[in-house]
Amino acid sequence: MRSSLSHRLIAVALFSGFLGVLTGAVWWWGYGAALDQLARRGRSDLALAADRLTSELQSFRELAALVSDHPVVGVALAGWDAKSTLAQIADKTGALDVTVSNTEGDVLASARGIAAPQVDRYGFKRAMSGALGVDHYFSEPFGRRVFTFTSPVFSTEGPVVGAVTVTVDVEAIEASWRGDRPAVLFTDELDVVFVSNRSELVFRSRSNDISAAADSDDYRADDIAPFFDYDSRMRGPHDIWAIDGGRYLPNEALHLTLSMPTVGLMGEALLDVAPARQIAGLQAAVAAALSLAFGALLFLATERRRTLARANQLLEARVKRRTSELEAVAVNLRREVAERTAAEARLKKAQDDLVQAGKLSALGQMSAGISHELNQPLMAIRSFAENAEAFLERGKPERAAENLNRISELVRRMGRIIRNLRAFSRQESEPLTDVEVGAAIEAAMEMAATKARQEGAVLHWKKTDVPIWVRAGEVRLQQVVLNLISNAIDAMEGQDDKAVHIDVMVGDRVTVSVRDTGPGIAEPEKIFDPFYSTKQVGAAEGMGLGLSISYGLVQSFGGAIRGRNHPEGGAIFTVELDATKGRDAA
Repeated sequence: MRSSLSHRLIAVALFSGFLGVLTGAVWWWGYGAALDQLARRGRSDLALAADRLTSELQSFRELAALVSDHPVVGVALAGWDAKSTLAQIADKTGALDVTVSNTEGDVLASARGIAAPQVDRYGFKRAMSGALGVDHYFSEPFGRRVFTFTSPVFSTEGPVVGAVTVTVDVEAIEASWRGDRPAVLFTDELDVVFVSNRSELVFRSRSNDISAAADSDDYRADDIAPFFDYDSRMRGPHDIWAIDGGRYLPNEALHLTLSMPTVGLMGEALLDVAPARQIAGLQAAVAAALSLAFGALLFLATERRRTLARANQLLEARVKRRTSELEAVAVNLRREVAERTAAEARLKKAQDDLVQAGKLSALGQMSAGISHELNQPLMAIRSFAENAEAFLERGKPERAAENLNRISELVRRMGRIIRNLRAFSRQESEPLTDVEVGAAIEAAMEMAATKARQEGAVLHWKKTDVPIWVRAGEVRLQQVVLNLISNAIDAMEGQDDKAVHIDVMVGDRVTVSVRDTGPGIAEPEKIFDPFYSTKQVGAAEGMGLGLSISYGLVQSFGGAIRGRNHPEGGAIFTVELDATKGRDAA
């Protein structure tokens, strides 16, 4: 009896020891795994915060470079008042201040009128060497932390004649993410926290000697304070801080860093490790509970072995059946995916064929005019060739040369017509590129010129002096413009006054408008529906697909097409496209 009891006590003691070791090991492993996961999430959060800061600062960096080319800079450098213009730029962009300085660092013009000289700043010195300079410091005139981006101003001869400085309010940047988790701080080369989503961390120095920061020109001595007391220890690859930073900072935190050389800062994050400890404790508790359960089940294993074996067989059969069902579902899904992929490919080919059919239909409708455009130069070439032969026989080479020059001009004209037709009729499959709007309009007008003359319509278009570039497909944009011009000519059938006005306006986007003097649109909400046509049956053989195709093409450019009645009569169609700098500028 006593022997049996002692054996039971020994077994209980051994099991308790095993349970304690297992629980401790699970907690240790779980805590490490939770820290790894916390570190991965923290690095992602820190990278997002760093990207947010750099992206917001990058816009002001580009602003400095853009303003340096603004005419108001030359006005300021010449000694004239430019404050109002600079103030408008600052108000529209959210900049704290925009200033223009000469090469000595004296501020000649300021949006706010309270800027200090820049001559001692590193960013200004860098700008004087021809590069873009960056600074961050506490601004006495504004009484707040600022980033400054200084861009050089070059004279027409080349040397630097001044600088444009854009001042950014750091507090305005912080306002959108102050209080977010985790705690993020950005320190500079003096180990001073310059930007943070925790206001209590700002101006605190991580350095053991804060005199360097207090004595610098970047900060006020009274603002610099030592960092909160903390103890650092390594837990594997992780740096764990025990910090006494008040209620808004974790008592125990995972410390992460990220270098940000583009803005001269070091990003740091403090992530609370309490959740990691809770996860590890929960895992250890689960492991202990499972171990206890396992011990209890082990005690009953002998008598319940047969029941468990039978249950296991039933479970395996159910899993096998369910696996078969899932495999059948997977086969059906793969077949459905293949069918949808094939359907999408067929739809894409049908759309491309429809666009090509639209172009060929337009060419077919203009075939008589195109034939006339080619036959007329051919007849003229024949006449000029006979005249040249006659002049040569009479000994008049000068007159023969004039006829040969005219033949050359007619051949070039025919070549241009054929080249435009060949480019228009080809199946364009190239991706979107930069297209010059004027060239596309002129190509479409050249193809529609014969139809316009036959119908007695006048095409009004004045090419802009400066090329205007948009994002589109060259041939597809020509097709859209040609379709709008052709529809405008058809809409004015039977009228005495037939005029088509083509205009291009440049704003946030480039807008191409085609207006006619016809009767207008009866049902504007239906004009882009497939197979909807306002043309009489047999009059222009219209199938109602032209505007639908044009709508799809403009949508593929990322643009918009609209049609409405003009207040002064007739219909007007507008095509809005994204503007680009163009291939020549690039």
